[in-house]
Amino acid sequence: MLANQAKIESLLFVSGNQGITVSELAQLCGLMKPAVLAQLKKLQQKYLADHTCSFELYQTGEHYKLTTKKAFAPIIKNYFELPTTSTLSAQAMETLAIVAYKQPITRTEIDEIRGVQSSAMLQKLIRYDLLKEAGRSDLPGRPILYVTTEEFLNYFGLTNLSELPQLEEQQKTEPEEDTDHLLGLFEKTISMNEKQKKDENNG
Repeated sequence: MLANQAKIESLLFVSGNQGITVSELAQLCGLMKPAVLAQLKKLQQKYLADHTCSFELYQTGEHYKLTTKKAFAPIIKNYFELPTTSTLSAQAMETLAIVAYKQPITRTEIDEIRGVQSSAMLQKLIRYDLLKEAGRSDLPGRPILYVTTEEFLNYFGLTNLSELPQLEEQQKTEPEEDTDHLLGLFEKTISMNEKQKKDENNG
């Protein structure tokens, strides 16, 4: 049987940068709010006491989330500020493809399409100025919405998003679009733009 503290910790982890409320934790874990608050306090003390652990518990308003301790800021900064001229990973490309076609979109919706947790990748792409936050959804918990940026267009040689191949009408309404299909359409446009640039340069 899973320990209550472990349940809460796992939910804090998957909630990512958005965080999770005491009410949500209580509902998902089947606990009363005072019990959740007690476990959160124990987790906070546990992280503070363990100098081999990089996590700490942070509260913003009603939301609790896991963050890295300030001592790790330099190494985290180096990770997020890698030059944007470097080749984007396959994970970054598929995340960008999903946002490009489904924006505005929440992290949870991106996770459902990709099948993996996307919080760190979203923050990395925001640091690259390829994605940005665009308000909050009306869904429960008011999750953050993500959209592409002007730098996204510049980076991939697009004038506007209409240059991306259009999805079929039924695909627009499907909650879980096939990631490979979205990525294929996205990469097709990028390849065409790169070929056009080479032709212009050679001309």
